[in-house]
Amino acid sequence: MQWPITPDPRPPVRTLLVAVALTLALWFIPFADFLAYPFRLFVTFIHEGGHAVAALLTGADVRGLRVAPNGGGLVYTVGGGPLSALFVASAGYLGAMAYGVLLLALIRRAVAARAVLAGSAVYVLLLALVFGFPSPFTLAAGVLLALGLGAAARYLNPRWASFLVGFLAVQCVVNAIFDLRTLLALSSPLAPGAQTDAANMAAATGLPAFFWAILWTALALLMLAVALRAYVADRAPAARLTRYPRRLPDRW
Repeated sequence: MQWPITPDPRPPVRTLLVAVALTLALWFIPFADFLAYPFRLFVTFIHEGGHAVAALLTGADVRGLRVAPNGGGLVYTVGGGPLSALFVASAGYLGAMAYGVLLLALIRRAVAARAVLAGSAVYVLLLALVFGFPSPFTLAAGVLLALGLGAAARYLNPRWASFLVGFLAVQCVVNAIFDLRTLLALSSPLAPGAQTDAANMAAATGLPAFFWAILWTALALLMLAVALRAYVADRAPAARLTRYPRRLPDRW
């Protein structure tokens, strides 16, 4: 009787912890933050892409998507009605968190990391080409990010490709959390007047911007908690046992 072990295709939790540590190091080590700059632009594309996709799904028209050199971004939409405005305003921060959660779910389900990187490359490229014109920086940043992701999908071995997908997931999650922290500060009653997604929601609903900032933060943290629980949960054993029965004798 043999009991071969099939390794768990998920990147181990320690790999994600390394990605988190590397992310924090790139943010806080002096003069190292420029290494994280391409990933910051990637997260901005995901954030603004969330607005654009929500607009298209709710009947609004996307007139432009802009990514700024400082990592900021804007999406211009028209039409769609009040309900569309609610979804569009909510889809930025929550969209970035959702994309990070989606990447975690894909690698949790053992989807090929190279396919995930290629899909991300296509998504960023479409955002830049379809909505980025006539912003030269948006077009250039989108094309370069897409080329980088495409090259990673083509040339990285499966282990490094899987790590990169996990690192991108951490980037989306961590940046969403830090951005929501900034949004909470800008939406505070002590700091009124800032033009933010929460302020747009306040104008559309009459509820204060601070309420929306708190709600989005709570939803984002809930999404993250569910994703991490699903990632580490023992729904499928880390090692799958396959039983090979002994061959029966020819005669009894």
